[in-house]
Amino acid sequence: MAAPTVSAGTAAAAVWDNRRMSPQSKYLSIAFFCIVGIAGAAAALFWRHSAAPVELTTGTYLSPSRELADFSLIDHHGRTFGPANLTGSWSMLFFGYTNCPDFCPTTLTTLAALEKRLRASAAPVRPRVIFMSVDAKRDTPEQLAKYVPYFDPEFIGITATDQPTIEAVAAKLGVSVVITPQSDGTYTVDHSGAIFVLNPAGRLVAILTGPFTVDALAADFQRIVAGHA
Repeated sequence: MAAPTVSAGTAAAAVWDNRRMSPQSKYLSIAFFCIVGIAGAAAALFWRHSAAPVELTTGTYLSPSRELADFSLIDHHGRTFGPANLTGSWSMLFFGYTNCPDFCPTTLTTLAALEKRLRASAAPVRPRVIFMSVDAKRDTPEQLAKYVPYFDPEFIGITATDQPTIEAVAAKLGVSVVITPQSDGTYTVDHSGAIFVLNPAGRLVAILTGPFTVDALAADFQRIVAGHA
């Protein structure tokens, strides 16, 4: 609401009236405005802290949300994928690689079960699941196109043409990637296993670290969406 306009004449009259007030009236007036000021400050603090923080069972809710640094990757259809592709709907971003023996397929299976549940319940909000490879050499767009839709046809796989690009994007989100050469010429890939939740503006609002179950993820996603409203 716009502040009321006070004319010069009204202000002058107020000053004149103030000069004519008795000392007792002046003290009462000052005391009144002090009480009003304290009450206003208390109300401001109450409204600022009355909203309880969003408590998650699988991770941490971020307030305020965080903007992602710019990046340019490739999706499993061979198209450019950047921050603009993360806007318009909620997203869950998960790092992994197609040769991962256990954790990656297990987490993707859990996320697929989550999507299946949300579809079956006609949930008004569903997240897109985005699988970002940390193994550029083996995880080409063609390889991701075979792997990612196996878990859910709507899942999106993204990669890069070189390992430094992938690791730079991962590092900006605090995800460590360690490649260890083996004596037989192969290599292993170690990486962080968090799920990053992004709001429809493409901003990071939560980091989920597990343990991941369908029930826990569904409950936390509902809390995140409600807390963002």
